[in-house]
Amino acid sequence: MSSLFSSPTLERHCNTMVVRDDLLPGGTKARIFRALVAASPASEFVYAGPAFGAAQIALAAVCYQQCRQAVLFVPWRAARTRYTIEAARYGARIFEVKPGYLSVLRSRARRYCDEHEAELVPFGGGMQIGPIVSAAQSLSVEPSEVWCAAGSGTLAQALRAAWPAAQLNLVQVGRSLPPIAGATVHKTNQAFADGIAGTAPFPTHPNYEAKAWRLMQKIGASPGSLFWNVHG
Repeated sequence: MSSLFSSPTLERHCNTMVVRDDLLPGGTKARIFRALVAASPASEFVYAGPAFGAAQIALAAVCYQQCRQAVLFVPWRAARTRYTIEAARYGARIFEVKPGYLSVLRSRARRYCDEHEAELVPFGGGMQIGPIVSAAQSLSVEPSEVWCAAGSGTLAQALRAAWPAAQLNLVQVGRSLPPIAGATVHKTNQAFADGIAGTAPFPTHPNYEAKAWRLMQKIGASPGSLFWNVHG
């Protein structure tokens, strides 16, 4: 369990430093969720998010490790995504909602919390960036340029805080991002649910990092650049 707070694995691929946080159970968001769960007396933690989101695995893995219960509200699908399946393997209680709009998921999640005295986990972890900043700074590198996929914006805010002098490039894969000082936002012009085949020499999430890596290769990263891989 202590590995969730360890320094991430850093590799070099295609002349770019790559943070392999996909090697953690649940990926980068597990760093945030572990701190959140450890600080709370609640026995159940409830999260509402997309069926393709890796956050459901992160919360399920952390709750399993800390003997708590993860409760997930995700859009109904004829077949569960591998992320929902993996979360269920960690013991998460799954509620599949139809229609699966995020507003509906959140409403159902809040109602569950009220009825069961459970804790609602904010989307993206509620901008609790400290654990990610600490992990990034533990690498003892100073990249000139940083790239990442951006969904909720939590990771982007953390990387800006960790490396304020670096050029921050965000690949927007979902909703519009909150303003982040000095960041350049690149749009994929693809629906979030439309995953792509991975082209990186390491596992990437088809709806997140696969898109970011492909766009970074197309645009061209500068020497000394760093790519943060959240989940495979």
